[in-house]
Amino acid sequence: MIAIIDYNVGNLHNLKNALDFLGLDARIVRDPALLPEASHIILPGVGAFQPAMARLHEAGMQEVVVERVAAGVPFLGVCVGMQLLFEVSEEDGEWPGLGLIRGRVVRFDHALKIPQIGWNQVAFQRPDPLLAGIPDQSYFYFVHSYHARLAEPADALGLTDYGELFPAIVRRGNLWGVQFHPEKSQNNGLQLLRNFCAVRPE
Repeated sequence: MIAIIDYNVGNLHNLKNALDFLGLDARIVRDPALLPEASHIILPGVGAFQPAMARLHEAGMQEVVVERVAAGVPFLGVCVGMQLLFEVSEEDGEWPGLGLIRGRVVRFDHALKIPQIGWNQVAFQRPDPLLAGIPDQSYFYFVHSYHARLAEPADALGLTDYGELFPAIVRRGNLWGVQFHPEKSQNNGLQLLRNFCAVRPE
Protein backbone atom coordinates (compact mmCIF):
# COMPACT_ATOMS: atom_id res chain seq x y z
CA MET A 1 0.00 0.00 0.00
CA ILE A 2 1.22 3.47 -0.93
CA ALA A 3 0.17 5.94 1.77
CA ILE A 4 -0.59 9.57 0.93
CA ILE A 5 -0.50 11.41 4.25
CA ASP A 6 -3.63 13.49 4.92
CA TYR A 7 -2.91 16.27 7.39
CA ASN A 8 -5.31 18.86 5.93
CA VAL A 9 -2.59 20.33 3.72
CA GLY A 10 -2.01 19.42 0.12
CA ASN A 11 -2.90 18.10 -3.25
CA LEU A 12 -4.14 14.74 -2.00
CA HIS A 13 -6.74 13.86 -4.58
CA ASN A 14 -4.68 14.87 -7.61
CA LEU A 15 -1.88 12.65 -6.34
CA LYS A 16 -4.30 9.82 -5.61
CA ASN A 17 -5.80 10.14 -9.10
CA ALA A 18 -2.34 10.01 -10.68
CA LEU A 19 -1.43 6.86 -8.75
CA ASP A 20 -4.80 5.30 -9.53
CA PHE A 21 -4.17 6.03 -13.22
CA LEU A 22 -0.91 4.10 -12.91
CA GLY A 23 -2.80 1.14 -11.44
CA LEU A 24 -1.14 1.44 -8.03
CA ASP A 25 -2.68 0.69 -4.64
CA ALA A 26 -2.66 4.20 -3.16
CA ARG A 27 -4.66 5.27 -0.13
CA ILE A 28 -5.18 8.60 1.61
CA VAL A 29 -4.19 7.96 5.23
CA ARG A 30 -5.33 10.06 8.18
CA ASP A 31 -4.57 7.64 10.97
CA PRO A 32 -0.85 7.56 11.85
CA ALA A 33 -1.31 4.01 13.15
CA LEU A 34 -1.82 2.88 9.53
CA LEU A 35 1.51 4.21 8.23
CA PRO A 36 3.51 1.14 9.37
CA GLU A 37 1.39 -0.90 6.93
CA ALA A 38 2.60 1.20 3.97
CA SER A 39 5.34 0.02 1.63
CA HIS A 40 5.84 3.62 0.40
CA ILE A 41 4.81 6.98 1.87
CA ILE A 42 4.13 10.31 0.14
CA LEU A 43 3.93 13.60 2.04
CA PRO A 44 2.17 16.23 -0.10
CA GLY A 45 1.84 19.89 0.79
CA VAL A 46 0.83 23.33 -0.45
CA GLY A 47 0.74 26.73 1.23
CA ALA A 48 3.02 28.02 3.98
CA PHE A 49 5.64 26.03 5.87
CA GLN A 50 4.74 26.77 9.50
CA PRO A 51 1.00 25.98 9.29
CA ALA A 52 1.85 22.79 7.40
CA MET A 53 4.35 21.74 10.06
CA ALA A 54 1.83 22.53 12.81
CA ARG A 55 -0.88 20.46 11.12
CA LEU A 56 1.49 17.54 10.64
CA HIS A 57 2.15 17.62 14.38
CA GLU A 58 -1.55 18.02 15.25
CA ALA A 59 -2.39 15.04 13.04
CA GLY A 60 0.02 12.91 15.08
CA MET A 61 2.12 12.25 11.99
CA GLN A 62 5.43 13.92 12.88
CA GLU A 63 6.95 11.18 15.02
CA VAL A 64 5.71 8.29 12.89
CA VAL A 65 7.09 9.95 9.72
CA VAL A 66 10.54 10.17 11.31
CA GLU A 67 10.23 6.57 12.53
CA ARG A 68 9.19 5.19 9.12
CA VAL A 69 12.03 7.01 7.37
CA ALA A 70 14.47 5.58 9.93
CA ALA A 71 12.98 2.13 9.24
CA GLY A 72 13.99 2.41 5.58
CA VAL A 73 10.54 2.90 4.04
CA PRO A 74 10.75 4.79 0.71
CA PHE A 75 9.46 8.30 1.39
CA LEU A 76 8.65 11.14 -1.03
CA GLY A 77 7.97 14.75 -0.06
CA VAL A 78 6.15 16.86 -2.66
CA CYS A 79 6.31 20.69 -2.85
CA VAL A 80 5.84 21.97 0.73
CA GLY A 81 6.04 18.31 1.75
CA MET A 82 9.63 18.37 0.48
CA GLN A 83 10.36 21.61 2.35
CA LEU A 84 9.17 20.08 5.63
CA LEU A 85 11.98 17.53 5.37
CA PHE A 86 14.58 20.23 6.05
CA GLU A 87 15.91 21.59 9.33
CA VAL A 88 14.58 25.15 9.18
CA SER A 89 12.39 27.41 7.05
CA GLU A 90 12.76 31.19 6.85
CA GLU A 91 9.16 31.66 5.69
CA ASP A 92 7.42 34.24 7.94
CA GLY A 93 10.11 33.93 10.62
CA GLU A 94 12.27 30.93 11.40
CA TRP A 95 10.55 27.61 11.94
CA PRO A 96 11.91 24.12 12.60
CA GLY A 97 11.17 21.32 10.16
CA LEU A 98 11.55 17.56 10.43
CA GLY A 99 15.34 17.79 10.16
CA LEU A 100 15.62 14.72 7.94
CA ILE A 101 17.73 16.56 5.35
CA ARG A 102 20.33 19.13 6.35
CA GLY A 103 19.65 22.62 5.04
CA ARG A 104 17.25 25.55 5.07
CA VAL A 105 14.22 26.70 3.12
CA VAL A 106 14.72 30.26 1.86
CA ARG A 107 12.82 32.80 -0.24
CA PHE A 108 13.62 33.57 -3.83
CA ASP A 109 15.24 36.95 -4.41
CA HIS A 110 12.71 39.79 -4.14
CA ALA A 111 13.72 40.99 -7.61
CA LEU A 112 12.21 37.86 -9.14
CA LYS A 113 8.57 37.37 -10.02
CA ILE A 114 7.24 35.12 -7.30
CA PRO A 115 5.77 32.68 -6.89
CA GLN A 116 7.39 30.76 -9.69
CA ILE A 117 4.37 29.31 -11.47
CA GLY A 118 4.67 27.08 -14.50
CA TRP A 119 7.00 24.74 -16.31
CA ASN A 120 10.74 24.70 -15.77
CA GLN A 121 13.59 22.36 -16.62
CA VAL A 122 15.40 20.11 -14.19
CA ALA A 123 19.05 19.20 -14.80
CA PHE A 124 19.74 15.76 -13.37
CA GLN A 125 22.95 15.51 -11.35
CA ARG A 126 23.41 11.74 -11.41
CA PRO A 127 21.50 8.57 -12.29
CA ASP A 128 18.88 7.49 -9.77
CA PRO A 129 15.99 5.01 -9.74
CA LEU A 130 13.58 7.94 -9.30
CA LEU A 131 14.68 9.35 -12.67
CA ALA A 132 14.63 6.15 -14.74
CA GLY A 133 13.10 6.66 -18.18
CA ILE A 134 12.95 10.47 -17.83
CA PRO A 135 15.25 12.50 -20.13
CA ASP A 136 17.67 14.95 -18.55
CA GLN A 137 16.54 18.59 -18.77
CA SER A 138 12.89 17.50 -18.67
CA TYR A 139 10.20 20.01 -17.72
CA PHE A 140 8.12 19.79 -14.55
CA TYR A 141 5.38 22.03 -13.13
CA PHE A 142 6.30 24.36 -10.24
CA VAL A 143 4.30 26.64 -7.91
CA HIS A 144 6.43 28.08 -5.08
CA SER A 145 8.04 31.17 -3.55
CA TYR A 146 10.57 29.38 -1.34
CA HIS A 147 13.20 26.78 -2.13
CA ALA A 148 15.68 24.56 -0.34
CA ARG A 149 19.30 25.48 0.26
CA LEU A 150 21.22 22.29 0.96
CA ALA A 151 23.95 21.96 3.58
CA GLU A 152 25.20 18.92 1.65
CA PRO A 153 25.24 19.67 -2.12
CA ALA A 154 25.53 15.94 -2.85
CA ASP A 155 21.91 15.55 -1.69
CA ALA A 156 20.77 17.30 -4.91
CA LEU A 157 19.47 14.95 -7.60
CA GLY A 158 18.14 17.69 -9.87
CA LEU A 159 18.78 21.43 -10.17
CA THR A 160 16.53 24.12 -11.64
CA ASP A 161 17.40 27.70 -12.56
CA TYR A 162 15.02 30.45 -11.49
CA GLY A 163 17.22 33.47 -10.93
CA GLU A 164 19.57 31.07 -9.13
CA LEU A 165 20.15 27.35 -9.15
CA PHE A 166 18.14 25.50 -6.52
CA PRO A 167 17.55 21.81 -5.77
CA ALA A 168 14.31 20.71 -7.42
CA ILE A 169 14.91 17.04 -6.55
CA VAL A 170 16.76 15.80 -3.47
CA ARG A 171 17.67 12.42 -2.10
CA ARG A 172 19.15 11.18 1.16
CA GLY A 173 19.02 7.40 1.50
CA ASN A 174 15.42 6.21 1.26
CA LEU A 175 14.15 9.80 1.38
CA TRP A 176 13.33 11.80 -1.75
CA GLY A 177 11.83 15.25 -2.22
CA VAL A 178 10.57 17.12 -5.28
CA GLN A 179 9.81 20.84 -5.26
CA PHE A 180 7.52 20.54 -8.30
CA HIS A 181 4.16 18.81 -8.59
CA PRO A 182 4.62 15.43 -10.32
CA GLU A 183 0.85 14.94 -10.47
CA LYS A 184 0.63 18.08 -12.66
CA SER A 185 3.74 17.32 -14.73
CA GLN A 186 2.15 15.07 -17.35
CA ASN A 187 4.15 12.06 -18.56
CA ASN A 188 7.38 13.02 -16.79
CA GLY A 189 5.57 13.35 -13.48
CA LEU A 190 3.73 10.08 -13.94
CA GLN A 191 6.99 8.30 -14.73
CA LEU A 192 8.60 9.76 -11.60
CA LEU A 193 5.70 8.54 -9.45
CA ARG A 194 5.87 5.12 -11.11
CA ASN A 195 9.61 4.98 -10.41
CA PHE A 196 9.18 5.96 -6.76
CA CYS A 197 6.56 3.30 -6.18
CA ALA A 198 8.85 0.69 -7.74
CA VAL A 199 11.70 1.41 -5.29
CA ARG A 200 12.23 -1.47 -2.88
CA PRO A 201 12.35 -0.69 0.84
CA GLU A 202 15.84 -0.78 2.33
